[in-house]
Formats: sequence, structure tokens, C-alpha cells
Amino acid sequence: MSSSGATSTGDESSDGGATESVRRPRVGIMGGTFDPIHHGHLVAASEVASSFDLDEVLFVPTGQPYMKTGVTDGEHRYLMTVIATASNPMFTVSRLDIDRHGPTYTIDTLRDVRAQRPDAQLFFITGADAVAQILDWKDVQELWDLAHFVAVSRPGHDLTVSGLPESDVSLLEVPALAISSTDCRARVARDSPVWYLVPDGVVQYISKHHLYRSVA
Repeated sequence: MSSSGATSTGDESSDGGATESVRRPRVGIMGGTFDPIHHGHLVAASEVASSFDLDEVLFVPTGQPYMKTGVTDGEHRYLMTVIATASNPMFTVSRLDIDRHGPTYTIDTLRDVRAQRPDAQLFFITGADAVAQILDWKDVQELWDLAHFVAVSRPGHDLTVSGLPESDVSLLEVPALAISSTDCRARVARDSPVWYLVPDGVVQYISKHHLYRSVA
């Protein structure tokens, strides 16, 4: 298991006997429910982009998470993610998962991104707690062929993850922001402020559309 740092930068090609390095685009993929997206997500994406010299981070809000129920409508979550990432030119947002019918699996996301970006090096960004369960994910062996996995630390979770291929998984500590989407929803439900926990535009979107008011 490798610690933070960039992996190989590209392919080698020859031209007239001379060999030059051709740098492939390096694209991070940050999947998540984003219900709502908060500053912890954005900081993690920014830290991974810096540590792994990424050219882009693609945020992919999940459609129908196969292990979660009662998730806010995908269109709301997509638009909040667009608002939250708009100020960073390195961040983009995809509709791949919310437009797909049926449960969302990481393998489907990676296959679709690979089909759209055949020349890119893909880096899948997820939490260290999620990576600890990755051997139970759908089509796990194919995951290693599609992307390099970057496991970022979350408050209260151990970064030590064993049993995974060292060349395919890296661990990265990020600034400890004790923010969770669950807590943000609960705060809105009890009429507590979420300013500075989520981006300003997302606070306004939540208020305008009366999201999370019925959350217990």
C-alpha cells in the first residue's frame, strides 16, 4: 500500500528513433451521494488533485445508491454539486450515475468514465472506511484495471488498510474536517445553521428548495 504521491506520469512513444514521454490526462473521480456536498468533500478533492498532479477532478453524484435509502432526488444533489464546484476550474460534474437506471455500483461508474476518457489515467477518490470494504464490491478485480484508488482519511477512521494490492491503492491524509452530510441534514432539520459547513450557494439552494426539513 503506497502513501501519498503521484504514480507513473504517462506512456513512452518513439518518433524517428527518439523516445519522448507523452503525458496522459490524469483524471480524479469523486463519487458520492453528496446529500448535501460539503467542504470536506471539496478539501479532499483538492488535496488529492495536488498530491497526484491531477488535471481534473470529476464529481459523480450517485444515482440510486445500492446500500442507502431515503436519498434526496438526484437532480437536487447534482445541482448542489454543480454550485459547490463552480469556482474551481479543475472541478467538473457528471450526470453519468444519476441518469443511469437501477442501483449505482462503482464498477459501472468507472466503465462509463473509461469509455468517455479512453486515454486518461483514472484515480478513484474515496474514504478510507469505504476502501476497507472494497473486497466486497461488485467486480472488484476489474476495478484495479480501470483506476488507481486513493483512500482519504476521515475523522475517526484508521488509515491502515490491509489485504489490498499496494500498486493499486494509495492512502492520503487530508485536513481533518469533522463534517458529514448526515450532520448537515440533521442541522437543517432542527433549524441550526450550516453556513461554512457547506458552500454558500448550497446553503441558499437548500433553503430555496426546502430540503431536509423533514429529516429527523
